[in-house]
Amino acid sequence: MTALDDKINEHFSGLVVRKDLVKTVKGNAIVPSYVLEYLLGQYCATADEESIKTGIDTVKDVLRKHYVHRNESGLIKSVIREKGRHKIIDKVSVALNDAKDVYEASFANLGIKKVLVDSDTVKKHPKLLVSGVWTIVDMEYEHFEDKSTSPWIINKLKPIQLSHFNYDNYIAARKQFNTDEWIDLLVQSIGFNPEKLGKRSKLLQLVRLIPFCERNYNLIELGPKGTGKSHVFSDFSPHGILISGGEITVPKLFVNNNSGKIGLVGYWDIVAFDEFAGKKKRVNKALVDIMKNYMANKSFSRGVETIGAEASMVFVGNTRHTLPYMLKHTDLFDELPEQYYDSAFLDRIHFYLPGWEVDIIRGEMFSNGYGFVVDYLAEILRSLRNHDYSDLYAQHFNLVSDISTRDKDGINKTFSGMMKILFPHKEATEKEIKEVLQFAIEGRKRVKDQLMKIDSTYAAVRFAYTCNDGGKTIHVKSLEEEEYPQYFGSFQDKESETEIDPQQLEQPNVQDAAKEKLSELKERQVIVQENQRGVTYDKLFDQYLQGARKITVTDSYIRIFYQIRNFMEFLETIAKIKPKDDEVKVHLITAEDEFKGPQQVENFMKIQENCAIAGVRFSWEFDENQILHARHIVTDHGWKILLDRGLDIFQHYEMNDSFSLSNRLQQYRSCKAFEITYLRVDS
Repeated sequence: MTALDDKINEHFSGLVVRKDLVKTVKGNAIVPSYVLEYLLGQYCATADEESIKTGIDTVKDVLRKHYVHRNESGLIKSVIREKGRHKIIDKVSVALNDAKDVYEASFANLGIKKVLVDSDTVKKHPKLLVSGVWTIVDMEYEHFEDKSTSPWIINKLKPIQLSHFNYDNYIAARKQFNTDEWIDLLVQSIGFNPEKLGKRSKLLQLVRLIPFCERNYNLIELGPKGTGKSHVFSDFSPHGILISGGEITVPKLFVNNNSGKIGLVGYWDIVAFDEFAGKKKRVNKALVDIMKNYMANKSFSRGVETIGAEASMVFVGNTRHTLPYMLKHTDLFDELPEQYYDSAFLDRIHFYLPGWEVDIIRGEMFSNGYGFVVDYLAEILRSLRNHDYSDLYAQHFNLVSDISTRDKDGINKTFSGMMKILFPHKEATEKEIKEVLQFAIEGRKRVKDQLMKIDSTYAAVRFAYTCNDGGKTIHVKSLEEEEYPQYFGSFQDKESETEIDPQQLEQPNVQDAAKEKLSELKERQVIVQENQRGVTYDKLFDQYLQGARKITVTDSYIRIFYQIRNFMEFLETIAKIKPKDDEVKVHLITAEDEFKGPQQVENFMKIQENCAIAGVRFSWEFDENQILHARHIVTDHGWKILLDRGLDIFQHYEMNDSFSLSNRLQQYRSCKAFEITYLRVDS
């Protein structure tokens, strides 16, 4: 245990759990994390190792006896029948049977339906009526002569969520932690190791919590695959629901005008849309219009009646292109379906979380330290929805008058949410308040910058604030604006904290330069002797690959680890020579390894995932007959490079020695004998 873990257990005894225990107990149970942590919180909320071991055994025993696996539903039904009564853990949904004027429950895993539920239970837990709730149910079985009567009886139904908590104790305990310690505790609570993340990365992770503590908060996160965008919204809280962006309808989300039944926004604190991106997805225009009205006015219509709701809206999706490519060729909303690619809809977004800044999830990033039982934190955040922290910066700073009301709303809601998460006790220094305010402004500015690209009717806005102690004006820029100023029309100000070098705005046309250089290249042959050193992929290929948009590599021997590593180094050469704001497609034609095919595919998938970040679009195919003998590289701009040994040009070197120059730099490796021929071909 770390010093922080000791401190966490001291001040939040019984409310925290070691985060690696979830994987330990989960097994093949397909349940949200908050369900498992609810059980862990009952038996393992301690730092005592013996108690944890006993608690893990107890939780595993509870899951084994009471969690319903779909493929074991028949066995559980038999247990209930034979015992007459048995407690189960299952996802339960309820519907009104208006023909009989009764409520009937359906059990997702147990597979039984039309089980009577009393009205009091439904009134107490209305979410049972929409999408279902994970519950602990005391089930009974009693056979009736009347076959129309279900033998299944619900004796007691309890949703899996915290029954009570002490908010004042939470605030008092918060005061015992400095800001960095508190941030690390929150990061551990959502399952990540804070030592693997920088300060900004931690804050980006915590932005995902704002919809839980801020009413009617509209958040979008677009970025590469594998960054855990949907995790918090699917597993973190019993008050949020994650749905597929392609499955939603007006009746399901808002209201069914035929029946008058209220949809998801009327019952859940957060409605998150997974897989929201995808240009070709078809979306009902009427749905978009209703969403626009709801996101702006916090209400929707049911016939002649207007209904208010508090659900925050979260949209998460994957991008296909790198950040510089999007900034140069399109915009940061380009991946959205056409109906959502609407400036009026996008203007309702309060914060654009830059998914390209979030690390792809790796095994070592998960925490084994202590964090809040997520259900406890979820209840704390839910209670904070009743508070407003948006005016806490007014004693030190003021937004400039240029900023519109809608922009201010977005900034204020993000600021309020982050302050609730980081400083629920309201004891933040002026420097800390400034950091949160700038972060909130940046997230809204990212939205507005893209709206100005999409819709020319949007005027440029000065995103800045003034200091009350001297009137100094500070202009805020997004991180991508700092990195790629040539794609932004920023306000220049002498008082701005960062200066832009005008030369940065005059980037050379790399593509034209590459074409000019390409015309000077000649056909030739390179012969390398055995044991020769100083040879690198950069020297062999970079001149002939510059300017190519598509590169096809044919080599049947990219199978085992060292061969795949060679290929990865070849892709590194391409990543170094390509313009940052363009993309290159690299397609590999190879043969599937007879014995290690699954590992080969897994390695290719890792390469595909990681190279996409650099704008190298990698794909592959296997030659089904495995008769590939030719080894060559073909570009779409007129070159064919014949490789008699493929990319396997280096003699054995110690790949596991991180301190060996031959491991880290190709020029220090001894070569095998090989020849390369460069030929011009028709483009």
